[in-house]
Amino acid sequence: MAVQAARARMVHKLAAQGVSDARVLSAMSQVERHRFVDSALANQAYEDTSLPIGLGQTISKPSVVARMLELLQQSARGAGGKLGRVLEIGTGCGYQAAVLSHLATEVYSIERLRGLHDKARENLRDLRLSNVHLLFGDGMSGFPKGAPYAAIIAAAGGDAIPSAWIEQLAMGGRLVAPLQAANGSQALVVVDKTPEGIRQTLLEAVHFVPLKSGTS
Repeated sequence: MAVQAARARMVHKLAAQGVSDARVLSAMSQVERHRFVDSALANQAYEDTSLPIGLGQTISKPSVVARMLELLQQSARGAGGKLGRVLEIGTGCGYQAAVLSHLATEVYSIERLRGLHDKARENLRDLRLSNVHLLFGDGMSGFPKGAPYAAIIAAAGGDAIPSAWIEQLAMGGRLVAPLQAANGSQALVVVDKTPEGIRQTLLEAVHFVPLKSGTS
């Protein structure tokens, strides 16, 4: 019950910070974030902070996850306001994929670090999310077999959006990712693929791990 109360407080804070999409708030309230971090950090799971998950990676702040998912959700055109097929770059511990499972018809999530891919698989096993597909591979290449995607979301930032992601994004689709400036700072970028071309919108500053190619 204490965990449920902590999660309810987290969602209440997200709403107070400006997250207004009911679907996103509902999804955040349903996924138990404490199951995706080491037991020693479980008491911090519902604080608005990023936490280490091993191999130099982190689980993003709840507010950042909610913000990015709300930006994706604004482009939803599916039945009942659902996102269609979504590609997630950087599975990490699997938390965001679990949240996405409540928002999208299908989630393809790709991770380049074998240790994290295995950890995410373990974390998600008991949830039995039939619409989540975990992939081990180079996220910079996307996953052509699942394309086109209604939405793409990335948990790592490079100095450019890989062309493969744009190619695999459906017409009318939206991509949300961190983008790195020349000075090393990062900002959230929204990319919309329209019949008139690609529209890119830079938003607030964020801090993510760098986007890397290859697997490890």
